[in-house]
Amino acid sequence: MNTAPLVSVVTPFYNTEAYLVECIESVLTQTYQNWEYVLVNNCSTDRSPEIAQHYVEKDRRLRLIHNEQFLTQIPNYNHALRQISPESKYCKIVQADDWIFPNCLEEMVRVAESAPNIALVGSYTLIETRPSHRGLPYTCPVIPGRQILRRYLADDLTVFGSPTCVMYRTRDVLAQCPFFDLESPVDDIDACFQVLQKGDFAFVHQVLTFTRRENESICSKIYEYSPSLLYSLILTYRYGPRLFASAEYKELLHRIESEYYRFLGAAVLKGHLSAFWEYHAQGLATVGQRIQRLRLTWYLLWVLFDLLGNPKATLGRLLQACARNNRCTTSPTTSARLFRE
Repeated sequence: MNTAPLVSVVTPFYNTEAYLVECIESVLTQTYQNWEYVLVNNCSTDRSPEIAQHYVEKDRRLRLIHNEQFLTQIPNYNHALRQISPESKYCKIVQADDWIFPNCLEEMVRVAESAPNIALVGSYTLIETRPSHRGLPYTCPVIPGRQILRRYLADDLTVFGSPTCVMYRTRDVLAQCPFFDLESPVDDIDACFQVLQKGDFAFVHQVLTFTRRENESICSKIYEYSPSLLYSLILTYRYGPRLFASAEYKELLHRIESEYYRFLGAAVLKGHLSAFWEYHAQGLATVGQRIQRLRLTWYLLWVLFDLLGNPKATLGRLLQACARNNRCTTSPTTSARLFRE
């Protein structure tokens, strides 16, 4: 009898024939063997279903499920997660245009089994050719959930994001319905925040997953709006009061709001189109906020005066802000609600 924990691997797909073979093969070549693989076809019109069916016929651990009707991305991900075996202990999403390294499941299960209260496992990831995720020392493989969330907000820690990069406990996935919040513009990170309020975080200090960014996707559209500071502000509004004492929360909120409005002030000078401002307005509306025009005007003047007074230093700060906001801290699921068909 196999005593290793069962892992449910899930790949929802829609018209991803260019990447699906590489994705599926990466699961089949895992050094860890006790897994099931659930492939969910979201009414694809290309050869993706035939590709998936080919592999299903070769390995009984694979299951192919066809959606009866097309679902937008977040509902589709939630639907796919409802198909996993309740007998599994862990759940691993591998997005159809991503893939995982051969030792991914083995290393994630190993660290997950090292302590009883681990709710989420992360690792370094490769975004195209660039390693990503940072902030935890090698001597810190397990950290209390609420502590990692505090550091995520206060210290700009980046240790999770895309669903491909993490592994969840199945009981947490099945207990929370829907698992990805349809009303949150940061649904994948929001899911991590939800589970880590009740459990601990474990991190494997190895590159275990690959995230593709070259293909046309919802994520590539979102990058145009430089969403990083917006997401930080939304998460601070949503979770800050639960994670910090009142005085700490006010100080943190003031700092992040100031950074965000300085960014918006610079955005005015860059002449962003209306879609940029609509995106940020919609994001703030999810936490009952709006762009404060008076505050924006003040920071616009601040940016202008600073630029006139010290153009070289200001240019350097603007370049740093652009670099920070171009970080990929989200996956194609993040903010898909704002791009539903």
